Amino acid sequence: MRSTPQGQRAGRRLGLLRLLGAIGASIFAILLVAGPASQAASPSPTPSPSNQTFQNNISGFLRDDTRAPLADVTITAKKGDFTGTAKSSANGAWNIGVPEQGTYTVELDESTLPEGIKLADGQDNPRDVTFSQTSNLSVIFAFGKGIVVQQQDFGQNLLNRLVAGLSFGLLLALASVGLSLIFGTTGLTNFAHGEMVTLGAVLVFGFNAIGLPFWLSLILSLAGGGLFGYAQDRGLWRPLRRRGTGLVPMMIVSIGLALAVRYVIQFYFGGATQQLPYAQSPEIQIGPVSISPNNLWSLGISAVVIALIGIVLLKTRLGKATRAVADNPALAAASGIDVDAVIRLVWITGGMLASLGGILWAYYRPGVTFDMGSAILLLIFAGVTLGGLGTVFGALIGSIIVGIFVELTTVFGLAADLKYVGALFIMIVVLLFRPQGILGRRERVG
Repeated sequence: MRSTPQGQRAGRRLGLLRLLGAIGASIFAILLVAGPASQAASPSPTPSPSNQTFQNNISGFLRDDTRAPLADVTITAKKGDFTGTAKSSANGAWNIGVPEQGTYTVELDESTLPEGIKLADGQDNPRDVTFSQTSNLSVIFAFGKGIVVQQQDFGQNLLNRLVAGLSFGLLLALASVGLSLIFGTTGLTNFAHGEMVTLGAVLVFGFNAIGLPFWLSLILSLAGGGLFGYAQDRGLWRPLRRRGTGLVPMMIVSIGLALAVRYVIQFYFGGATQQLPYAQSPEIQIGPVSISPNNLWSLGISAVVIALIGIVLLKTRLGKATRAVADNPALAAASGIDVDAVIRLVWITGGMLASLGGILWAYYRPGVTFDMGSAILLLIFAGVTLGGLGTVFGALIGSIIVGIFVELTTVFGLAADLKYVGALFIMIVVLLFRPQGILGRRERVG
């Protein structure tokens, strides 16, 4: 018996619904595991009793000049009427939960140090520390006889912030490039892109929590991000495009999708900040620059991935097809290019880049939260708009400018809580004089 076209379409719809259901079930399964696992032991510092009711934490590791851990050392954090105390564990880790972000006075009780161990000369104790764009504040105490802690001068601090800003800008660029590719090929301003960033970090935590090796967790998380991008296009955006839905209604749909995904993640993952493996690492000195190994890895990985994306766009047939679709979809289709296939690939690539950006963002903060992607969504938009809508290299340049500016503002006295505002202000000023952005032009090339 021959099937009718209507029957074939119904079969395809049924197959699509089964595919989307399987994808959703897989993601929810990971989130279900991640939720209970967030209470399990992890490489992050051991919580103190005061940490059980607070989402904000001050933490660190105590090690002497031979890198041996210092156990049973008392640390206190004070702010107003609040006083929190913790003792370092066997591996030297300590963690104090605090009720709110702000400036705290942290003091190490030197009488509890092991015999023969003392703080390095010039080490401030007590000291005032301030939260900045993270719910987990890391504090490092230096130990060692004859070691002198030098106070940073303005030039040293400026150089360190410049390198940190470059690292932050490049991880922003990973997410921005994906968003710019999607906008260039479809015209969609996707407000759910922040949740694609969050998903990458949450999946790494979830896969690691169920006992998978860290490297495998990273690979599966990138694959999950690409799968989520594919599911979005196949199940939502492609049908809306075929119905001729306008860009403004589609943008509103993306806002609703963002809210739905964000709070589904919160429901299963929880509202607390969790740490990925190896999140806590002391800074290292490379010439005149002081940088954490995580930020150094982030800088290198981001630069390599973005360079590969640039080569693909400029040197391969696939890249040329992508640029052709971004320039004129109708003409690209008339030239024999499968526009739907290119857009589908762009969504998969955008999802993987967003996931990678989310993983690096979790190490930069450090910490994984259900709303970590939405926290930098405006900065991602700022990078894309500043560089030029629909231009990949414009998104790269704009994101680097935003990242460096965000970090440098604190050097010149701007409060840490206001540094994002400064970046958005710069974007507005630039667009007043060059509305198309830095590299924006009539045709979208790369």
